[in-house]
Amino acid sequence: MTLPCSSSWLHWIRACTVLGAVAAGCGGAAQAAPARGSATIPRATTAAQPALSSEARAVAHWVRRSGNNARLPFVLVDKRAAAVHVFSADGTLQASAPVLLGLARGDRSVPGIGERPMSRIAPHERTTPAGRFVSEPGRNLQGEDIVWIDYDDAVSLHRVRATNPAERRLQRLASATPADNRISYGCVNVPAAFYDRFVLPHLGHAPGVVYVLPEMQSAASFFGFDPVAAR
Repeated sequence: MTLPCSSSWLHWIRACTVLGAVAAGCGGAAQAAPARGSATIPRATTAAQPALSSEARAVAHWVRRSGNNARLPFVLVDKRAAAVHVFSADGTLQASAPVLLGLARGDRSVPGIGERPMSRIAPHERTTPAGRFVSEPGRNLQGEDIVWIDYDDAVSLHRVRATNPAERRLQRLASATPADNRISYGCVNVPAAFYDRFVLPHLGHAPGVVYVLPEMQSAASFFGFDPVAAR
């Protein structure tokens, strides 16, 4: 397993023993994912590219005005809209796509959840935490490239994996509503083609910034910016 170069030996030991959620794509049984392009993964119709919500636009405007992204490429994960938006370092929107998110609603990770095996993570604990995260490229236990959002809590952004047909992950991504996009253990799942074309070039080789918008309060209050100035 290849981890970010800043990861300690202790992190390596922990990752090899308890990060089953990452190995399994943060949802479903810990089983080997088929190779990309495998006939065992069903195709799904392409969902329309989601537009930025008013709140996502406000966050993007604040990031650009304040330079909060520290001249790094950045991503907005809009949990309420179940959408992801990729921006270049200068704040130019590159592309958007639907996402799958943690099954449970909430903006905080349960303390110590990154140390637990998947079998000990209850459904109500499967949240995608909100916040500003400095992302790092890495690999999961199967050698697949991913983007770490929060390494300690085992939250990553990665290609969707349709290893469990009953979860209908591809169909959820392709549906017209965000109501059925809550299924993962907390990780952010994106369409594979979107990951390869937009996530990988911008966040897959060097650090970036991931802003996960909250769903229990406004983004302005959570991140601490003036919503009027961000219009």
